Amino acid sequence: MKRLTEFLLMLFALACVMPSCNKGPGEGGRGTVQGFVQLVHHPDDDFTLTPDTMVAAKTDVFIVYGDEAFYGDDVETGSDGMYRFEYLLPGHYTVFAYSVLPSGEKITVSETVELAKGAVAEVPTLYIHDGKAYGTSIVKGQVHATYYHNGSYRGEGWACEHRVYIRRVGEDLPFNDTRVGPDGWFAFQKLQPGNYEVFTVSDDINTEIPDFVYQSILVDEAGQVIEMEEQFEVIINV
Repeated sequence: MKRLTEFLLMLFALACVMPSCNKGPGEGGRGTVQGFVQLVHHPDDDFTLTPDTMVAAKTDVFIVYGDEAFYGDDVETGSDGMYRFEYLLPGHYTVFAYSVLPSGEKITVSETVELAKGAVAEVPTLYIHDGKAYGTSIVKGQVHATYYHNGSYRGEGWACEHRVYIRRVGEDLPFNDTRVGPDGWFAFQKLQPGNYEVFTVSDDINTEIPDFVYQSILVDEAGQVIEMEEQFEVIINV
């Protein structure tokens, strides 16, 4: 009888170190963790940097069981951007997806939820970026013109259709240019953090020889809308 008792105790101890006795987060239960993934899209000509979103279909989503160092499973979102992890035990879970910076570097976007026994835990929406526009900034400004003809004043107003350029500090050539709108505004979009020079042409009243006027701009972080402190004042000979 003593041997039988020892044998049963040994079996019980062995069973409790096997995965079936593990009641922490992981597979083997009746719970579900689910949510949606949205792709953030920054449209052109949106000077408020207000992002639009679209469904992130066929995107890999990963789940971490409790405090484990590595993810336990992964699934792919459906056509509606939804994912679902099923047959989970109670506990806390971290769900993550990859978001791509403009440099191509991947970072994780994650949310943690607590799952009750047999319940469905809804994960807050994961918002990811595809690296094409995320983390970009806008620089905007205005150009005001005074018009002359043969040295005589001909009026002033916003320099509609006047061309403005931008280049990186230390470089000779502009990498982009744009035209001034009817309200005097221009904008350069999707800029990465860095030092820039914005410049445009202003004529000499007497010689009518064009020259450039510059303003320096520092974009010190992503996702900014930077309005230039001073508007450009240019002379245009007509």
